[in-house]
Amino acid sequence: MKKILLAEDDLDLGGMLKRYLELNKFNVTWAKDGEEGLTLFKEGSYDICILDVMMPKMDGFTLAKKIVDINPEVPFLFLTARKTQDDKVKGLRLGADDYVVKPFEAEELILRLKNIIKRTHQQFSIQELPQKNTLISIGAYTFDFTNLELQFKNKRYKQLTEKEARLIYYLYSNRDQLIRRDEILAHVWSKNDFFSGRSMDVFISRIRKYFKEDPKVAITSVRGIGLEFTINNNLKPKK
Repeated sequence: MKKILLAEDDLDLGGMLKRYLELNKFNVTWAKDGEEGLTLFKEGSYDICILDVMMPKMDGFTLAKKIVDINPEVPFLFLTARKTQDDKVKGLRLGADDYVVKPFEAEELILRLKNIIKRTHQQFSIQELPQKNTLISIGAYTFDFTNLELQFKNKRYKQLTEKEARLIYYLYSNRDQLIRRDEILAHVWSKNDFFSGRSMDVFISRIRKYFKEDPKVAITSVRGIGLEFTINNNLKPKK
């Protein structure tokens, strides 16, 4: 059962949505305000979040930003009674996968959720993944894709998320050449739009930090075009 975090302060709507989602085989955790939603997100693991925009204690936009800071891989959509274009743009810029205006049909919400989850879990074809138990040397690092682990000097260094591991593998597979942004988005995100590009930038910044201990490994941005992932074996790693 896919796990959903539902943050909705309207007790009637929240109770109805929780029951309907559970009837459709979702596991639902319901938060009655934004602060409770953040606490529950930190304590649990979710496949998708449904966030009402107007909530007490913490609005949906603020909650979404904090969720993205904690785990940018979790998809989310907004529920709102407001129809202004500015609100919709603000939500999408935060990385929302969808934006549903109240009132709406519960069946429509179910379809949107299923489409988002399906898209999220089909982002990388099995033919592009390394063989099981493959260890890859990247400068002073060892990349273990199967166990989602990056080791530094043979010691565990970072536990990776699945998307981080897929991105590292794609960059490594295309090392020492210019990789276009749209190619990275197509292979790792399965879509190429403004919001996916923003998500990719967050992941690239994080991965740069992971490899900062070895100056031989570099991710260089080529403005307006893409990236170069290089391993310069002529440089000596830090001691």
